[in-house]
Formats: sequence, structure tokens, C-alpha cells
Amino acid sequence: MYQGCTTIALYDTLGPDAAKFVFNQTRMATVFCSYEFVASLSKLKMEDAKNGEGKMTSLKNIVVYEDNIRNEDKSIADEAGLNLVTMSYVIFKGEESVKNGKSSIVEAKPDDVYMFSYTSGTTGDPKGVKLTHKMIVSTCAGLNYRIGNSIDALGFGDCYISYLPAAHSFEQSIFGMCSLYGMKCGFFSGNVQKITEDIQVLKPTFFPSVPRLYNRIYSKIQAKVKEASGVKGYLLQKAIADKLWYLKNDQGVIHNVYDTVVFSAMKNMLGGNIRLMVTGSAPIAGEVLDFLKICFCCPIFEGYGMTETCAGSVTTFSNDPTTGMVGGPLMHTKVKLRDIPEMNYLSTNTPPKGEIMFYGPGVTKGYFMNPEKTAETFLNGWLLSGDVGQVNPNGSLKIVDRAKNIFKLSQGEYIAPEKLENVYIQSEFVGQIWVYGDSLRDHIIAFIVLDPSPSKKWCVANGVEWNNDDASSVLTNTEFRQGVYDNLCKLAAGAKLSSLERPKQMTLLLDPWTEANEMLTPTQKLKRNIAALKLKEGIDRMYTEAPLKMTKK
Repeated sequence: MYQGCTTIALYDTLGPDAAKFVFNQTRMATVFCSYEFVASLSKLKMEDAKNGEGKMTSLKNIVVYEDNIRNEDKSIADEAGLNLVTMSYVIFKGEESVKNGKSSIVEAKPDDVYMFSYTSGTTGDPKGVKLTHKMIVSTCAGLNYRIGNSIDALGFGDCYISYLPAAHSFEQSIFGMCSLYGMKCGFFSGNVQKITEDIQVLKPTFFPSVPRLYNRIYSKIQAKVKEASGVKGYLLQKAIADKLWYLKNDQGVIHNVYDTVVFSAMKNMLGGNIRLMVTGSAPIAGEVLDFLKICFCCPIFEGYGMTETCAGSVTTFSNDPTTGMVGGPLMHTKVKLRDIPEMNYLSTNTPPKGEIMFYGPGVTKGYFMNPEKTAETFLNGWLLSGDVGQVNPNGSLKIVDRAKNIFKLSQGEYIAPEKLENVYIQSEFVGQIWVYGDSLRDHIIAFIVLDPSPSKKWCVANGVEWNNDDASSVLTNTEFRQGVYDNLCKLAAGAKLSSLERPKQMTLLLDPWTEANEMLTPTQKLKRNIAALKLKEGIDRMYTEAPLKMTKK
């Protein structure tokens, strides 16, 4: 930032094709990383050169954070034509420049882009969201103003632990608050599984996190609650019931007796000093949020936003006892709803519904070198979120659907169901398929209408009974179901789909979806919202069943 540079954040899970695309689009010259990535980057560049792709020709330097360069890393970097140096060397050269009077600070302007945050690109090439200094500053101001109107604002006396990916706009906003308001920041040791150990050392006052970790903490506490018996168990259950009642009746999350006698041990899980928590990135179940509030005896703000809005656009208030909504816009953001007639989401509904749109200084101006996607994402200067929102009578916003079919899992990972359906429809067994996911769940499921002819052929060849008059017995036949699932996994492997893009459970059906049974539109597209209502029983059942596994050959 001091030198007016634009950084490009790369997730370590980005994948080789997406990484090459980013290198090619940005003409990146230098990568900073830990030594574990030196070999893979070097091999990627050599592969690019060998295939004549020319996507990584700009890459010249790798800077490793470790003080010592391993011989094997130096060797492979040399072979790839890369200059490999340590961070200590870069710092030394910088100090040398200062001594020689050659160093200068480049004052950043509000609209200067300090970072490209590339989206996961589940429906195509990654898109580089342009994050500017103005976006970060306005978002941080909006967040701290909301917090300061609820409890004491964050400042010099506060400390938070940084463990979320630095490529994530959520983490960028939190670190921006650290920089702007004088908070202290402790970086975790590198192993998320040991995050609780790091917390015991740091003892933060502010804890921003994502539902995935909060769900893990919730499960751990719940297990201990169930194990408690006798007087201890009775007191624990009563304390939880009483505090939940107080919370629901707008009496806050503090109880002088219970907090000392019962909940102090739970508070100590996060170091004992937490006074504020934030959750974002993906939805969180209301019962989890309420339970954590009473356990940690502090407010938990739930936020909503996008990479394109620097993460923080809408948050709850600390004293709001209701859950299932994401609060109201921060002071730097305007929100309005766009009618979606084809889905019957209208501003004239009671309450009003429609696609959420954003406007304000925290909203990106577009995607780097991608005017087409930028034009698709904006309407008269307003950013289209792709989410369907409902404005409650008290002015709070509730997310009720997706305007586009892409959805998030509880890990925060995006899933593009149509892309997956186009892969799995190639199965010999599949006549029609619907891939379903829930933002409160960590995996996807599938409904499959069988193609009768090849399904019967397989059954006959493998000794599974197929009744021409009533073939319903095959729907639950273990051997046949395994054959169908193995075939799906084979297709997934061929298409290089991730484990999250493979359904963990499936329901097999015989009756096709048609316009007559209201499952298809006149253009033969699946009515996903109707399917969710008609097949709710199957959805609920599959999410309680053990996950399927591919047969090991």
C-alpha cells in the first residue's frame, strides 16, 4: 500500500487452470508464498512453457517467507527460470534503499485499487473484483458505526485473531478495521484445527468467524451439555433455558449469577475476554446463533454482503433478539429490491420481496478486464446480488432465495447446480436430475428420475429383479443404488469435480417431471422452487441419512 501497488490474492485451493488464468490476466511478476508452493508454481510455469500456452510468461520472482531456501526449491525454481529470494532479503534491500535516499512513499488515492479478489469461478473463469481503498475505508466506518451504536466501538483496547483467508473480502474488512481503529491483530499459527489453542494464548476481545467454525463450537458444547448429569446437569439445563427465555424476551445475554457459575467455562473456550463476535460469509442457523450468544455472554452480529461489496453491507443490531434475518444496511450502503415476476417475487408482496441490489462507496466499480461480466452485474449503477430478499415490517432484511441458481454451502463454497446437472445427466441411468443444496448444510444431494431402458438392462445383467409393471423395488435396492452412485462418481472424476460437487445422498424416482405435474416450465426447465416444496420430505430424509460412498475397485 505504501508503494501504491495492487496485490492479487490467490487462494491455495484455486486450482492450476484458474491460477494460470489469473497470471495471464494480471501479468503478475512476483508471488509471495511459503516454501511449500515453490515446487508447484515452478512446475506450473514449466508446464505452461512446454505446452506453449504463454499464460505465465510474466512470472519472474518468488519470495518465500521462510529465512532459509531449501536446495530442492532453489533447483526447481532455477529450472523454471524463476528468481527465488527470501522475505528477509526483500526487507534488507528496502532498508538499503532508504539509507541511499531512493525510497519514497506513494500516497494512495481513494479510487486506487489495492487488491483484486478473484471469485471461485464455478460457472467459468474467475472474476477479479476490484477492491479500492475507498471501499475498505467506507465499509470499516459503516461497521464500526453500527457496533458503536450498540456497544463500545472497537479501538486500541481490542484484539482479534486473524485466521480467515487473506484473499477473502471478509478478512480484508476486518483487517482494515484493525488498521484504521488501532486494534491489535494476532495471526494464527497456521493450523485451523488448533485455532482454540492459539486463542488461549492471544485471548482476543473481538472474534469474527464463519458458520463452519461456529457450528463446530456449538456441537462441542452441546455434547458436553448432554454428558452432564445430576445436579450439574440440572443446573446447566435450567441456566440455558432461562437465558434463552431472557434473550427472546429482549432482556439481553448477561446474567450475573449464571454467567459466573455456569457459563464461565464456555467463555474461556475463546480466551475469556470476548466482548463481541461477528458471523458472516454464509447463513447460520438461528438456534446455533441464540445458543452461542447465551454461552459466550456477548452480542453476535450477523452480517451479509458480497465480495463485490467488501463483505460488510448489512448487519444485525446487538440488541435484536430475533434470528433468521441479516439486519439492516450500514450507513455507507443503500439497498433496494428488484422485481422478479417469473418467480413471483415482487415489491408489492406483503412483505415486499425481490432481488437485492446494492449502491454506495463500498460497492466495486466492476471486474478487472471483464466489461461483459461487469455489464451483466450492474443495472443503472446498482449491483445485482443474485440473492432474493424480503424486507420485514421492522425494516430488517431476510434472505429467502437465490435469483440465480448458484448457492452457498455452509462452508461458504459456491455450488453451480446446472453445471453439475450437465455432468451427471450423461449417466446411462439418468433421465432427469435435480441437484439440491442448502446453505445451512455442508453437502449436496440429488433427485434422479431413472431412464428405464438402460436401468433395466443393468438390473438384468447384474441379477437385480426388474418388474415391468412395477419397478419401484429397484429404487431402494442397495446393489442398484450403488451402481448408479458409482457411475455418478466416475463422471465427477472425469469432469474434475471437487468432493463438494458430488452428492452425498440421492433419491431415485420413476415418474418423469413434466409440465403437467408442474415440475417443468414450457421451455422444459425445472421449477426449482416448486421442486423444493414437492420433494421436501425427500430432502429432509436425505439430510438425516449416512452419506453414500463410492465402491473401492
